[in-house]
Amino acid sequence: MSVLPRRTAIAVFLVFAFTYFLSALLRAITATLAPVLAQEFALQASDLGLLAGGYFLGFAATQLPLGSWLDRHGPRKVLLGFLGVAVLGCMVFSVATGFAALLAGRVLCGAGVSACLMAPLTGYRRWLDPVAQMRANSWMLMTGSLGMVASTLPVQWLLPVAGWRPLFWGLAALLVVAMGVLAAGVPAWHARAQGPQLGPATAPQGYAAVWRHPYFRRVAPLGFFTYGGMVAMQTLWAGPWMQRVAGYSPLESATGLFWINVSMLCAFWSWGLVNPWFQRRGLDADRLMTAGLPLSLLVLAAIVVAGPAAGSGAWALYCVSCTSVALTQPAVAMALPQALAGRALSAFNLAIFAGVFVVQWGIGLAVDAFEALDMPVVASFRAAMAVYLACNALAYGWFVRRAGRHNAVQTFAP
Repeated sequence: MSVLPRRTAIAVFLVFAFTYFLSALLRAITATLAPVLAQEFALQASDLGLLAGGYFLGFAATQLPLGSWLDRHGPRKVLLGFLGVAVLGCMVFSVATGFAALLAGRVLCGAGVSACLMAPLTGYRRWLDPVAQMRANSWMLMTGSLGMVASTLPVQWLLPVAGWRPLFWGLAALLVVAMGVLAAGVPAWHARAQGPQLGPATAPQGYAAVWRHPYFRRVAPLGFFTYGGMVAMQTLWAGPWMQRVAGYSPLESATGLFWINVSMLCAFWSWGLVNPWFQRRGLDADRLMTAGLPLSLLVLAAIVVAGPAAGSGAWALYCVSCTSVALTQPAVAMALPQALAGRALSAFNLAIFAGVFVVQWGIGLAVDAFEALDMPVVASFRAAMAVYLACNALAYGWFVRRAGRHNAVQTFAP
């Protein structure tokens, strides 16, 4: 491991944080644009779910080759290439005249920004010590929450002034700026031994070692349903719930999403502050998730029972109560050898964003299906969320059942 000097590490973090801010803004913007797009293109709930999920479909499709490329070529080179695809996706979305073009633009955007978190986390695995890795991960996610905050009220305010299409022209321009800053500010990736255990010549090829690892198998369902579902709520379904179940106006819904994302920003900032304290006292990711995630199940159950009475405050509490699951990302990276860090992170990210796609589209399909059975809109949403709650409970049960010798703290490798 070659740890960067403090000043260089801060500069590298800020460069990566800017790209991840734009990634998160792109990810969440459909929740604010949903009413406008639904009206202009006559979209149903399942269409909105597929459109929002298209981003994550493109995101998930790149994860397996991304991991190998990151291990081989490093964060800077890989992320520069991917951001060019994101620029193209923004332009396609901005000129779309039908649902197919909208979906194509979202898929390209998702694929293009799919390295914006995995690239820095791969770099941090080499450039930062373990405690700094946990803090940097939390603060990257805080930056992502800031991007999601920017996708709510600021976007809602700009819509009457500029329209939704010019917003994507501006995003494309900002991505080009990010590419220039990235090329200038991130260290090169040298093909050298990555730790005492495995170097590029001796590291296993492909993903078999990752898939077989007991810790990866233990946390993958949490990544799929709990982490992926949290993102699905934050970036899409909290908005339609507030409008169609709780009776919010579009502006009230955007305001609610704003405060949900502010809450997430504060939560991830707090995790970055307290993680070193937890680490020093032996409270690892597994213990924190085991203790914290049952709260998220209780909050989601309360939302299902409350129905129209559950508004933005309830969804903010739910999303915040899920944030301990984000500790799985650096834990998975540290559970495997350094030479496999890119593949370990990308494989787990594939589980997360496949989950986002499935949950976003699946809830839309479930809502439409329950409405087709002549259930009222409110009851359809509550039933769909109850199914989602059951999936989360099963994932948590699997995580707890596989405890013991599958703890991340026992498998950390240099």
